[in-house]
Amino acid sequence: MKRTTLTTAVIAGIAGVAGIANMASAVNLNPDGLGQVLLFPYYTVNAHQQTLISVVNTTSIGKAVKVRFLEGYNSREVLDFNLFMSPYDVWTANVFALADGSVGTAGAGIFSADNSCTAPAFTTTGLANGHGYQAFLDYAYAGGNTDTGPTGVGRTTEGHFEMISMADIVSPSALATDTTHIAGVPPGCSSAEADFEGTAANTVPPTSGLFGAASVVNVASGTYYAYNADALDGFTLTKLNSGTGSLTPSLSQVNDAGVTSATSYVFAGGKLLTSTYPVAAVATAFPSQIDAVSSVFDTANLYNEYQVASDGSVGTDWVVTFPTKRFYVDSGTYTGLTAAQAPFEYLFGANVTGNGHGLSCTVVGITTYDREEGKAGVAPSGFSPPPPNQPASSICHETNVITFNQTGANSVLGSGLALNIAPFGTAGWANIDLNSANASVPHAMDPATGANTNVFHGLPVTGFEAVSFAKGNNVGGAIQYYSGVYRHRESRNCTQAAGACS
Repeated sequence: MKRTTLTTAVIAGIAGVAGIANMASAVNLNPDGLGQVLLFPYYTVNAHQQTLISVVNTTSIGKAVKVRFLEGYNSREVLDFNLFMSPYDVWTANVFALADGSVGTAGAGIFSADNSCTAPAFTTTGLANGHGYQAFLDYAYAGGNTDTGPTGVGRTTEGHFEMISMADIVSPSALATDTTHIAGVPPGCSSAEADFEGTAANTVPPTSGLFGAASVVNVASGTYYAYNADALDGFTLTKLNSGTGSLTPSLSQVNDAGVTSATSYVFAGGKLLTSTYPVAAVATAFPSQIDAVSSVFDTANLYNEYQVASDGSVGTDWVVTFPTKRFYVDSGTYTGLTAAQAPFEYLFGANVTGNGHGLSCTVVGITTYDREEGKAGVAPSGFSPPPPNQPASSICHETNVITFNQTGANSVLGSGLALNIAPFGTAGWANIDLNSANASVPHAMDPATGANTNVFHGLPVTGFEAVSFAKGNNVGGAIQYYSGVYRHRESRNCTQAAGACS
């Protein structure tokens, strides 16, 4: 018997009552964790950490998946490749600092001990464990592609990544024969990419069924920050086949059945909100259909807890990632952009008041409370130190780490993209207001089109809290570390000129 997920059942029921057609074509964030697209809000190799990755194909159908790593400043691509998953397959990999692997002096790389086919294969030699690896690349932001941010390979050490299912693999077919494991090993990895690109009949539009996870690990200290990937379902009804070395498919290729629009389903206030956005007519223009994905993540207020200790034995970092921001602010990729698109404030690198080179800042509100309802008796605090010449409450990157009474390498995640908050007390909770009235422009997305002109207020965001506890051991002087990860909680704000959002 085929299992129907809770999310699908709920959406189908509401859609039936409301008379919504093409229910399966609307992109939505699946709380059951299965989807066509997986978004991982953070990777890092800083401070001798590694990021371990796994993705699982829960179906009896092979999958062709684009894997893409994006650096944290402006989400310029630092590596992508195609992954071919066998039915019921699991693929794992390890992102590491080249220096820690004794194969470089700076930057990140990836290796895998997994047998699943990747194109290209990881063939660079030199790791002590004998596995091939691939270094992350600076081509997208160095040389003729500079974007005013850092240009060295050190920029590759921290960011986020995504996996987009391009197609299901037809069985029987040459591609299925290449990539389906026999006694744990696929027989034809060397010809898989040619069969994928060369014969259209080898693939059909992708279905759902992927889930993923990642963990930031420091072997020496024993810390382990593990999280589940965000899963987008209803992302595409068409094949998104793309060869290696391509910037496609991307999140902007979200589509409905006719590929002229993209629709999202968002649960807010106990209701299902349906929002449809047009597909941009010109490829170099702002890809307006990305609003469908952004609406799924759009958040007015971001909530989580913190705990700190003055001696550094307890620490908290928040990862705050804007997974679609690059489509709104990177004029180097979308040459038709002459200004940042709502809900963001500045193009990346715009050297104007409120922004600067290597930045795309957005002003937020910050309030911290202790555990007994107390809060500072002054205006909401900002980050310290603020970005150069910017308001103290500016978040300026695409992947951000917010620390609490910590700095840089001394923080839980050792981030190079960190902003610090001086919290109220040593333990409590914080509210990051992403719909701040102090912003230079309102943080409101463009209205949806058609019957429901929904306007989502705030910013599209994802991430988690990472907390670490260190305890000294009187026997032998050893230190024991304990760590935990907690997904952010959030509130949504939607308005519509004609009344309540629907």
